Amino acid sequence: MWISEKMRESSDCAAANAGIATIGGAPAAVETCGEERDLPVYAPGGMTWRPRAGDTVLVLKGGTGGEERYVIAAASDENNNLAPGELELTAGDSSVRLRLDGSIELRGQVEITGTLLLNGVPLIPLV
Repeated sequence: MWISEKMRESSDCAAANAGIATIGGAPAAVETCGEERDLPVYAPGGMTWRPRAGDTVLVLKGGTGGEERYVIAAASDENNNLAPGELELTAGDSSVRLRLDGSIELRGQVEITGTLLLNGVPLIPLV
């Protein structure tokens, strides 16, 4: 009886919850309906992401009893002046912003490894 009550208590949380990362990195710890530790972190294909402590993140719960939990996203910043459909990648003081008009905004120190093309022509560095 006690076990079934505990299982019912754990299933009171929704299948996906926003929570606060209490330990950043991967695996992460997140406070939702209680603190969950050692949660795997997933990001869209081609991206690597690690939440910071204090970030609001989305935790997806799966498995038959909701026992499997994964951190899959972070809350977006509502004050970043993005138009619907635009994208910004931010880490600390650096960011890359892709605008709908085709422009790209870079913020922070920019280091280029490889060949830089300007209108399809390699840019020759000044030595």
